[in-house]
This record gives sequence, C-alpha cells and structure tokens, in this order.
Amino acid sequence: MTHVTEHPLVQGGRSAALATACVRGGVAAGLGLGALAVLVIAAWISSPYPDSGPVGALHVAAGIWLLAHGVDLVRTDTLSGLPAPLGIAPLLLAALPVWLVHRAARDTLDPGDDGARPRPSPGGAVAAVAGGYLLVAAAVVVYSESGPLPADLVTAGLWLPAVVTGAAGAGVWTALGRPLPGQRQAAAALRAAGLGTLTLLGGGAVVAAVSLAWHAGRAQASFEGLAGEWSGRVTVLLLVLALLPNATVWGAAYGLGPGFALGTGALATPLGLAGDPAVPPFPLLAALPAEGRGSWVHWAAAAVPLVAAVVQGRRAGRAARTWAARDAALTALGAAGACGAAVAVLAAAAGGPLGTGRLSAFGPVWWQAGAAAVLWGACAGVPVALGVRAWGRRVPRSRKPRSSVASMPAPMPVPVAASTVADGPVADGLAVDGPVAAPSGLAGAPSGLRATPSRLMAALSGLMASPSGPVEAWPEAAAPRATAETGTGRGAGVGTGPDPRGDAPAAPHTDRYTAPYADPFGDDPGYEPYDYLPAAWEPSSPPPPPPATD
Repeated sequence: MTHVTEHPLVQGGRSAALATACVRGGVAAGLGLGALAVLVIAAWISSPYPDSGPVGALHVAAGIWLLAHGVDLVRTDTLSGLPAPLGIAPLLLAALPVWLVHRAARDTLDPGDDGARPRPSPGGAVAAVAGGYLLVAAAVVVYSESGPLPADLVTAGLWLPAVVTGAAGAGVWTALGRPLPGQRQAAAALRAAGLGTLTLLGGGAVVAAVSLAWHAGRAQASFEGLAGEWSGRVTVLLLVLALLPNATVWGAAYGLGPGFALGTGALATPLGLAGDPAVPPFPLLAALPAEGRGSWVHWAAAAVPLVAAVVQGRRAGRAARTWAARDAALTALGAAGACGAAVAVLAAAAGGPLGTGRLSAFGPVWWQAGAAAVLWGACAGVPVALGVRAWGRRVPRSRKPRSSVASMPAPMPVPVAASTVADGPVADGLAVDGPVAAPSGLAGAPSGLRATPSRLMAALSGLMASPSGPVEAWPEAAAPRATAETGTGRGAGVGTGPDPRGDAPAAPHTDRYTAPYADPFGDDPGYEPYDYLPAAWEPSSPPPPPPATD
C-alpha cells in the first residue's frame, strides 16, 4: 500500500506560518511607506512653488521613510555642490514604522480565536517578519539612489536591520506576555531602569518646554521667517512636532551634565554655553540658552537626573526589601547600567550630522550621555536603594499591652458576720484555716452547714448572675445529692445542666427561692455535712488511729 504524504505548506504547517509572517513584514513596510508618501504628496500639491513633479515627491518620501529608521541621507543639491549628510532623524516619524513591525510580529504568534492556527517559533517569527520588512526596505534604498536624497549605504546596512529586528523582537516579547529574566535581581533591575528612563525623559520634556516658553518670542520670529504662506508654515509645524521627541532627549542630556554639541566647536551645558555655535534658523533651536555662564535657572536642570535616580533607586530598594544588602546594591547598579544603555541609544538616535565641517556634530554625544546616566544612578540610586531596603526591614516598636488584671472589675465582697466565725479567722469572707459560718443573710441555713471557700465562691457567682437580688440559698442546695441506694446524681448549682464532675445526669430544675428558710437537704437521709475541704498541705484523709495498747 502506498501512503500519500501531503506537503506541509498544503497542510498549513510551520512553513506556511513562516511565509505568512514574511508577508506580514512586507505589508507593514508598505503601510508605513504609503502613509508617509501621502503626507509628502499632499504637501507637494499644496505648495505654490513645486520644484519637481510627483516623481521627485516620491523620492523625497522614500528618503524620509529611510531617515525615520536611522539611515543617514545625503543632500546633493547644496550651494557648494558638495554632498552633505543629513543624519538627525525625527523620532516621532519612527513611531509609525516601529509600531507596524511590532504589531506584525505580535500578530504572528497570536493563535487566533480557535487556537488551531499553526504558529512559528519565537525566533522564526522575528526572522520572518524582519526578513519581509527588510526586503521592501532594500528596494526603497535602491529606489532612493536616483533621487535628491539618496541613502548612505553604511548606515543603511547598520541601523535599518537593527531597528527592524528590535521592533520585531519587542512584538514577539509582547505576544509571549512580556517575560523577564528568571533571576530576580535582573528582573528587578530592568523594571527600575525602565521607570528611571521614563522619569528622565519626562524631566527632559519639562526642561525643553520651559526653555521654549522662555524664548517664545525668538521661536515665533524664526517660525515666521522660514515660510510666509500657510502651506509652508503647516509643513514647518509638522516638522517641529516630529522633532519634539528629539528635544526631549536633548533636554535630558542637558540635565545629565554633558549637554549637547552645537557644532564641532560649541557645547551647551548647565554651566554655560561655550564656543561659537553654528545654529541654523529653526523654532526649536531658538530655545537654546544664551552664550556665557549659566545661572541658577540652568543649574536647576540637574534636578531632573537626581529625581530619576531617586525614583530608580526607590523601585530597586522596594524590590530588594527581603534581600541582602549586597543583592540590593547590585540590583541598583544593574538598573543604573540598563538606564545608561537606554539613554545612550536614544542620544545616538536624537543627534547626528547636519552637514560637513562645523555641522558634522549636532546633538548629544551618545557615550557621554550614557556614562552620565550610569554615574547618576550609581551615586544617587544605590544609596537610595539601600535606604529604602533598610526602612522596609525595620521592626516597629511594639506598644505595651494593657494589663488584663488591672482592667478587670474588682469582685464584690460577700458580707460575713464576724460573730458567726467558728474554728478559724476570716479574711474577706473566706475561710483560711478553718470553716466559716454562713453569711448573716443566709439565716435559714442548717446548723451543720458551714461556709467553705468553694461554697462562698458559688454564692458570689449566683449573686453576680441574679437580676433580682442576693442569693438566699446555697447553690449546692438546688438538687439532691447522689446516694449509694438510689444511684441518682446531684444536679448543677443553678438551673439545669450536666453535673460538673460528669458522674450523673442533671436533675430537673428546682425553685430554690420559694422556701428560702427550709433545709435543702432535709429529705436526703444519706447526706452528711462536712466542715471544710482539706488544704493543699493537709492530707486528704485523716491518719489511721494508733493501735490500742494494753
């Protein structure tokens, strides 16, 4: 018998899943390029002075799309005729391509509604999505070579694969539930580094916004001087919005200390602006500090990395509350290193060359900004982490508990007539060394019945529980005593219930208050009154009598 084996692609196996992922990557690249091309063509149509036809607009769109991925462009239509590099990428433009790649990789590992759709491995999903995207990107690079903004092949071979692969990897990581390393110190360090980086970027945005508002007049004059018609002003405004994330990173680098370069011979730091800056007219660049030494307003920018380091150390210290001090310090150091790496990457993406000569260095230096972030995290974040850990491990001072004996109400004394004391002294109504006569209120008690400590305590209990008044009979008189002949047991002292000793069932309730002056044990011929119970130091039974002697 011949078995027919179907091809995996026909079966919808893993090969089909990889092919689908590759197509997803190509579609993501096409969507990003198409969206950007629509904006460029709309600006070209609305412009009253179109320099070229639609083919030129498409070449510009392709060049801007590559610039959004970190690829440097080369301007060929310069005044000197020499090609000049253009390497500052608007980070807001990079958000759309990165998000499209991220979503394509995430949806590749989505099992679907029925869960029966085959899925590739995580590594295969990253490779397939990135491969499909890079195929389209390679075609765009080739197409841009014939336009006014060709791509630099060196940066296209470095930055473009790195950005696409990183975005695809982030999408797969999201699809897997955003897992962190199994080691607890590494996971805690990454969480603290993420929080510290976000705090640092937020502080940089505040610094940039305050400086722009402070120099609002200069920024408005620069904006109006670049374009006179509304279409040109809209284009400049869109470019300003696309460069706002860059200004955020520049503000963070300014607060960290190294600042940013304004050409090969100028540097802006909180201490002042040194050198001769080569600044082209642009609204965002109008917010740069003036030349000279910095004042306390500029020094206040150092509060941004300080707050970020404190937040980062606090997060690391809270995670290491139950760990050793060494582990907490290493976690804070790891968070500082991860934050420094993130700042270095952002600084490299936010800056770049704007031309040749003095404009070949523009923006923050990536290794200086990253090193400064590590130093801030190590010098301020590690002590804060150790302090938070020590504060979380403190033992609160326990309050002294109130004495339960002191808070209990004093027992009510039982009055005892001093004249009826027999065979021993009386202390607070209780017999110490001998029997005590019944209280004066119990005049009807039989003569043979003596008050013992157990009887007095029972009477005291009945007195406290009775709502109508003092007890007028002994509690033991509520039920007959057990006898050898009948075999019946004596009931509980008050009401019904089992015998406390458990040797006989409870007797029916007897109203002891109807005849308070009657003998409760008169009907029991076997009852023999006793004087007192033996004390702890006395023998339980009397010693045997000595033998009779003649």
